[in-house]
Amino acid sequence: MSFSRPGAIDLSALKKPATPAGMPATVGAFVVNVTEQDFQQIALEASLQHVVVLSLWSARAPQSAEFNQVLAAVTDSYGGRILLAQVDVDTNPAIAQAVGAKGVPFVLGLVKGQPVPLFEGIKDEAEVRALFEELIRVAAENGVTGRVGGEPVSAEEPEPIDDPRFAPADEAFSTGDFATAIAEYEKLVAQYPADVEIAERLAGVKLLDRTKDVDLSAARKAAGDKPEDVDAQLLVADLDVNGGHVQDAFDRLIEVIRRLGGDERDAVRERLLELFLVVGRSDPRVATARRALASALY
Repeated sequence: MSFSRPGAIDLSALKKPATPAGMPATVGAFVVNVTEQDFQQIALEASLQHVVVLSLWSARAPQSAEFNQVLAAVTDSYGGRILLAQVDVDTNPAIAQAVGAKGVPFVLGLVKGQPVPLFEGIKDEAEVRALFEELIRVAAENGVTGRVGGEPVSAEEPEPIDDPRFAPADEAFSTGDFATAIAEYEKLVAQYPADVEIAERLAGVKLLDRTKDVDLSAARKAAGDKPEDVDAQLLVADLDVNGGHVQDAFDRLIEVIRRLGGDERDAVRERLLELFLVVGRSDPRVATARRALASALY
C-alpha cells in the first residue's frame, strides 16, 4: 500500500460552511462525524498525529450506513490507534469530490494529510482488519504512531483484540496440533499473500514443529561430524534461533550457502528467509544477514 496521489487533498472546495450533516447509525469511542466545515481540523490535521480513516456513506444507500457498524467495531478494537471519520456525502458533497469518490461506501486512509486509498464497496471484517493493519504499517513508516487524544503507542504494546482470522490456528496451536495450525496459516497466506504477520506466524509454528522433541546435543554433534549434511545444519540453525542464538544461526546458514549450489542452496536460502520472518524485520541482525546473504548468492 502506498500514497497514490501526490500532495495533500485539495481543500479549495471546502471553504463554504457546511449544511448540517446527517447522523450515521454508528458512533463509538473513536468514531466521529465530519462535515465540510470541520474536515480540515478533525480529519486532515489529526492525521498528522494518528491514523484517520474516512468512511463516505449516504442514507440513499442503506448498506453504506450499515457498513459503518463494521468499520466502527474494527476501529474501536485498536484502542485509539485509528480514528474513523464518517462523512455523509449527501450533505457534504465537496468532501466526496475532494477525495475522488464515485460511489459509497468509499473508504480512504489519511496519513499526514495524504490520502491512502483503501477500498470501495463492502468488505467483511477480516478484510477490513487486514487493510487497517497495512494502513497502520504505512503510517508508522512515515512517522505517524500516535493515538487519538495524544497518547503515544508503545512499540511493544499488543493489539487490544486478537485478530479473529487467527482463531482456528491459535486453537490448534494451543493444543499442540502444529500440523493443523500450519495448515490454517497456509490457508491465510493464500488468501492474504501480502500480510506479513500471517507469514511470520506461519514461520514461527513451522520452526516449533521442526524442533519439537529434538535432542540438542545430538543435533549439534551430527552437524559437527558431518558439515556437508545440509539437513543437520538446518536443524541446528533452527535450534539456535529457538535458543536465542540468532547470529550463530544466520552465520551457519550463510556459510552453507557459500559452499553449495543448485537445489540444496535454494533450500537453505528459503529456510534462512523463513528464519528472518521468525526473528522479525525490525531486528538489526536480519538487515545485516540479508546483506551477507546477497553477497553469498551473487
